[in-house]
Amino acid sequence: MAEFMPLLLVLALGVVLLLGYPVALSLGGTALVMALVGEWLGYFDHAFIEALPNRVYGVMTNETLIAVPLFVFMGVMLERSRVAENLLDTMALLFGPMRGGLGISVTVVGMLLAASTGIVGATVVTMGLLTLPTMLRRHYDPSVAAGTICASGTLGQIIPPSIVLVLLGDVLSSAYQQAQLDMGIFSPDTVSVGDLFIGALIPGLMLVSGYIAYLVGVAIFRPQAVPAIPAAERPQHDARFWLRVLQVLLPPLALIVAVLGSILYGIATPTEAASVGAVGAMLLAAVHRELSLETLHAVMRQTTIVTSMVFLIFIGAAIFSLVFRGFGGDELVTEFLSDLPGGTVGAVALVMVVLFLLGFILDFIEITFVVVPIVGPVLLAMGLDPVWLGVMIAINLQTSFLTPPFGFSLFYLRGVAPPTLSTGQIYRGVAPFILIQLLMLATLALFPALATWLPDQVYQ
Repeated sequence: MAEFMPLLLVLALGVVLLLGYPVALSLGGTALVMALVGEWLGYFDHAFIEALPNRVYGVMTNETLIAVPLFVFMGVMLERSRVAENLLDTMALLFGPMRGGLGISVTVVGMLLAASTGIVGATVVTMGLLTLPTMLRRHYDPSVAAGTICASGTLGQIIPPSIVLVLLGDVLSSAYQQAQLDMGIFSPDTVSVGDLFIGALIPGLMLVSGYIAYLVGVAIFRPQAVPAIPAAERPQHDARFWLRVLQVLLPPLALIVAVLGSILYGIATPTEAASVGAVGAMLLAAVHRELSLETLHAVMRQTTIVTSMVFLIFIGAAIFSLVFRGFGGDELVTEFLSDLPGGTVGAVALVMVVLFLLGFILDFIEITFVVVPIVGPVLLAMGLDPVWLGVMIAINLQTSFLTPPFGFSLFYLRGVAPPTLSTGQIYRGVAPFILIQLLMLATLALFPALATWLPDQVYQ
C-alpha cells in the first residue's frame, strides 16, 4: 500500500483540480489531507512538514524571485502606456506595402512585447484587441490572422526577460544542486536565471524567423490570404515617416537593450535588470503621457494580484513537494525514469510528453513549481545540461499553450475575438505554427549547442 501513496496523492490532486478549486489551495490542501491520512496509516513522517517554514523562509529571502514583481510591474505598465498600440500602427505602415506585411508586423511587435513584458496572456489579449479587427478589415484570411496573433503572443514564454524563465531558472538551480549532491558532488556548479535568459535567445529568435518565413511562404503561394495595404491608404515613406518609426521603435528597443544588455555584459543580475526595466517602463509611460497616480495605482494593484498568486502557488507547491517526497515519490520517479527503454533519451521524451499534456490543464507556474522539482533532479543527474533542459521545457510549454483544443493562448484570443471568427478557424490557423514549434523542439533536441553555446561564450 505504501508504494501507491505518491500515485494516490497525484490522483487526488487531479480530482480536486477538476472540481474547480483554486490551484494554490488545491496543492497545499490536498497534500495536507493526504499527509494526515498517511500518518494515520503509518506511511508518513510528519517531520517532512516541519521543513515547511524553512522552505517558505527560503522563498522570502530569495533575491532572484524579487525579479518577478518587477518584471510583472514592467509588463503591466507597458500594457497601459500605449506602447503596443503605437508599435503596431507604425509597423503595419512600415511593412504594409508587401503582401503578408501586416502579419509580419504583428510577429515583430509580438517579439518586442514578449521581450518587454514576458506575460503571455497580456500579450495575446493586447494583440487580439488591437490587430485582429484591422487584419480582418484588410481581408486577411481569418485563420492566418488568428494563428499569427496566438503564436506571436506566446513568444513571451521563450523571449527573455520572460517570467517563465525567471521561475524556471530558480527551480532548475535548486534541482541542479540537488542532482549534484545526489551524485556525490559536494561543491556543486550553479545555474542562474541569467544563464537561461542567454540560452533562450538563439532558439527564441529562430522561432520568430520561422514564423516570418511561414508568412512569406503564404504571401508567395496564397497571396489573396495576406493582401497588402492599398497604396491609397499608405503614407509616403519620407523623412517624417522614418522619424516617426524611430520615435516609436527606439524607446522600447532601448528598454530591451538596457534589460538584456546589462545581463549579457555582466553589469547587472536579472533582479537588478528587472528594476531597470520597471523604471524604464515608467519613463516610457511618462513619454506617452500615460503616467498618473491613477495609472500607478492600477498598475501596482495588478502587480500585487499577480505576484501574490505566483507566491501562493509557490507555497502550495512546496507543501505538495514535501508530502510527495515524504511518501517516497522522488524515489519512485527516479526508478521509473531510470528503467525506461532508451535510457536518457526515453526519459526526456516521456517527461516532455507529460509536460505537454499538463500544459492543457495547468498554467506554467503550477508546472514549474510542482512538476519540474520532481523530475528535474532525476534528469539532471543523467548528465543533461540545465540550460538546455530549461529552454526545452519553455518551448514545450509554449507549444502546449498553442495546441487545440485546450491551449491557453487559444482561450485568450477566443475571449476577445469577434463572433464572426469561429473556433475552428482559430484551430486551423495555429496548426502551421505548432508544426514550426515542434520542428524547433526537435532541432534543439538534436543540437543542444543552440541553447548552450551563447552562455558559454558570454561567461568565458
